[in-house]
Amino acid sequence: MSEHDTAAGAGGDPLSGHPVFARLARLGQRARQADRDHPWVLDTAVVAAVFLLFCLPDLLPFHDGGERAREHRIVFARPPLAAMLALQAGLLLPLLWRRRRPAAAFAAVAAVFVLQWSLGVALRADVALLVALYSLALHGSLRHLAWACAAMAGASALVAVELSGGLPVGDALFFLFSAATAAVAVGIAVRIRRAQLAGLRERAARLEVERDQRSRLATATERTRVAREMHDIIGHNLSVIITLADGGAYATEASPERGREALLLIGETSRQALGELRRMLGVLRDQGGEQGPEFTPQPGIADLDGLCARIRAAGPQVVYTARGEVGRLDRGVQLMAYRIVQEALTNTLKHAGPDTRAHVTLAAEGGRLRVRVRDAGPPGGPPGGAVRGGAAGGGAAGEEGHGLTGMRERAALYGGTVTAGPGPGAGWTVEAVLDLTPDGPDGPDGLGGPGGPGAFTSDPDPDPDPTGGLT
Repeated sequence: MSEHDTAAGAGGDPLSGHPVFARLARLGQRARQADRDHPWVLDTAVVAAVFLLFCLPDLLPFHDGGERAREHRIVFARPPLAAMLALQAGLLLPLLWRRRRPAAAFAAVAAVFVLQWSLGVALRADVALLVALYSLALHGSLRHLAWACAAMAGASALVAVELSGGLPVGDALFFLFSAATAAVAVGIAVRIRRAQLAGLRERAARLEVERDQRSRLATATERTRVAREMHDIIGHNLSVIITLADGGAYATEASPERGREALLLIGETSRQALGELRRMLGVLRDQGGEQGPEFTPQPGIADLDGLCARIRAAGPQVVYTARGEVGRLDRGVQLMAYRIVQEALTNTLKHAGPDTRAHVTLAAEGGRLRVRVRDAGPPGGPPGGAVRGGAAGGGAAGEEGHGLTGMRERAALYGGTVTAGPGPGAGWTVEAVLDLTPDGPDGPDGLGGPGGPGAFTSDPDPDPDPTGGLT
């Protein structure tokens, strides 16, 4: 099926895709380009065409049919050749600036037209008045066009009076007014069409600019997302590795088995971090082919057990509790919750040390997901998290540059908020609240509640205290 057949079948104009019309469109585009480069060529061509079609026949010798003249009883004066050339020049030469000065060109042609008919001379070159009126409607202002229409009506009345000997005045006025109306209508129609095309071109150019801007914004957003992911991956795993390495170094002499266990945990954590980095870099490279190990799914709430286990291996006691059907949440929400918990635990390990206790709580209820990470602070540390509230820039929330800022950016994607500060006693608390109403797969009714059928608890610590022993 050809292209124009496809266009016609899609509901478009069947003629618009015809090869002849396509060729004419290309020729018209080239002509417009040539006119923009050399505008005087078209103006001169118009004058030459009017001269050849309408002036030259008046200059050739001819004989009026006597019977026809007597029938219509119209007698026009035939001026000398010099006078005729002067009148024709007065009608044609102003057309050379009909586009640059349309009002002045029309005024000059109308003045010669009135003078000519006042002398009782009829010339075929009078068509120049219609050309000038068309040019004024196309290129001039509407105020000048109104005055030109009034002048055209007066000139038409003069011609009708001169033709009254052979034609009824009403018929003559009808013919002249119809010709003038056609010239004005064609000029305005072309003007409107050009304005529409100019508007479409401007809109297309604006859409291209907006497309480029959206592309740049998307690139910047993606860079921010990748930077945040890299910060979460590298910051968390390096903190765990450093803590395990320090603990293993101290345990090597006293308990070689504990040192060996620390080395194994370091290797496992490193391999996991390497796998996540490969997945991230593989996405950036956008390589084709089948999905490999580096393109494993992003972590979710189901992976929080493994995350807590790695933190426990580094020393801190971590209690993880989940309420509601958190496993059925959207994958994007799960990744966000995972990263927030990961960042908070990483900074707990960094600022509170390996001898602290932390309690992680996830609760999906009432159309919201509440994520809270609370630690007991370093042993013997000042109350209220004063150690981390100062130079550390936010304790478990991390440095304002990446940690807390990254959490807030993630939560803002779901209309959520993140708060971080000292707890009621020692330690630090990070709490994020995410709105699940727009993006929850089952709406607020399918999230479950405390003690509901989907509630579960993963708590390796037998301590029944829901705060994990924190005060």
